[in-house]
Amino acid sequence: MNKTLDYYMRLPYSITLHPSPEGGYGVSIPELPGCITQADSADEALAMIEDAKKCWLESYIEDDVEIPEPAKDDYSGRFSLRVPKSLHRYLAELAKKENVSLNQLILHHISRSAGFKG
Repeated sequence: MNKTLDYYMRLPYSITLHPSPEGGYGVSIPELPGCITQADSADEALAMIEDAKKCWLESYIEDDVEIPEPAKDDYSGRFSLRVPKSLHRYLAELAKKENVSLNQLILHHISRSAGFKG
């Protein structure tokens, strides 16, 4: 069965976002080697990775190269965490100052602290 661009675009590929040493943010899709982009803000980078993914997939489909699909596992990418109100306020204010969402800020710090390279 020949899978279409639409099929691949709907797959739940993982996305890795990180501050770039040159400034701004880099974002990649680890399952699609070389599918990367960079932007001034995290939100911009996350929006741009969708276009990068589409271009990457179109190229592989056109060249009839096998496209890796995301691994199926039992991890949803979500977990619940309760924190003190004072920490929540501090992190929310820091995220606002950095012009990123609270989720993106926490993800960055957890990833960095854990030594996760994506």
